[in-house]
Amino acid sequence: MDKAVEVLHNEFSGLRTGRASTSLLDPILIDVYGAKMPLNQVGTVGVPEPRMLSVQVWDKGNVKMVEKAIRESGLGLNPQSDGTLIRVPIPPLNEERRKELVKIAGKYAEDTRIAIRNVRRAGNDELKKLEKDGSITEDEHRDFAKEIQVETDAAIKKVDETLAHKEEEIMQV
Repeated sequence: MDKAVEVLHNEFSGLRTGRASTSLLDPILIDVYGAKMPLNQVGTVGVPEPRMLSVQVWDKGNVKMVEKAIRESGLGLNPQSDGTLIRVPIPPLNEERRKELVKIAGKYAEDTRIAIRNVRRAGNDELKKLEKDGSITEDEHRDFAKEIQVETDAAIKKVDETLAHKEEEIMQV
């Protein structure tokens, strides 16, 4: 369950809030050398200014592919290349785009809640199996099931708090 919450934090770091962050480009995969590679394996990502990202591509032959991948990433970015350096200005977010990002954040949070409930179900199934095998008693099964539910509720509460914080961050002008 903790791993699911950690994944949510990583997904949220990729959602932009109007400020430049190197993690914004983390989910982008570049089709180079016959394989899809993460951007950080093709070049160095930096933040020279609060509203600008720069990508120093190591192999000049990959500049066009990196530029194309950033443009087609769905992040609303328009990269400009200058030799092996690609500048990516971060446009200010309009109200419509902010609402869209909040919806995306909500979808990420819901996927995480589903993952947490799947972990709970797997734990409960394991308890049933152990009780059936005679490894644990009915009372132990009930106690462990309550513990699993407490952990599930705590994890979902963390997800809700993280989502509320991210929504507030996105909607901040």
